[in-house]
Amino acid sequence: MATPVLLEVIALDARDAVAAQTGGADRLELVADMRADGLSPTVRTFAEVRAAVDIPARVMLRLADGFAAGDADALVRVACDMRAAGAEEFVLGFLDARDDPDLPVLERLVAELDGCRWTFHRAIDRAADRDALRRRLAGLPGLDTYLTAGSGDGVDAGLPTLLAEAARRGEPGYAPRLMVGGGLRLDHLPRLGAAGLDAFHIGGAARPDGWDAPVDADAVRKWRTALDAGVGSAVAH
Repeated sequence: MATPVLLEVIALDARDAVAAQTGGADRLELVADMRADGLSPTVRTFAEVRAAVDIPARVMLRLADGFAAGDADALVRVACDMRAAGAEEFVLGFLDARDDPDLPVLERLVAELDGCRWTFHRAIDRAADRDALRRRLAGLPGLDTYLTAGSGDGVDAGLPTLLAEAARRGEPGYAPRLMVGGGLRLDHLPRLGAAGLDAFHIGGAARPDGWDAPVDADAVRKWRTALDAGVGSAVAH
């Protein structure tokens, strides 16, 4: 039986993807260039990952560091190319100059995705008003997850926000799954699991030797085991 707790792992290539799946990841976030905190991968990389593993891969739509959309036409082209290559899940999220959601760009991209499921990434942690952002995005098709640390400074600083938002599950704007990532550590899991949070995202934690080294299957397995033993039982009850 599949675990109810989701573990998503950042992958840069097919080697990472295989190691993540071997270690027990449920899903990949497929990106390039972590020096810019994750940009869109190439279509070739997506195709190689798709051929190498059978777990879902959410493809990043982001062409420059930061949370401004930049060239919207180029983003649409990437989305179109990825859809043509078979991508069915995505990660995106853009803010305007006031740190509000950039709705014109988001709506244009979501229309291109044509119903595909997608995650609004950690741009929410830099938004001027998290609650207002959620309410403004509530009607966008396919949005099923928010990736957040609760704070731009990471989970340590964001724990109170994460716990408060978990308690609002079901309210307008709070239907998408809350996936915790950004400075996440194993010692955070008991409090998060007790609050009913059931989705977790790791990047550096899956690479004990740093971003220049590939994903380590044993490191991923350590998280899988902790989630199944601790968070899984908390969520079940």
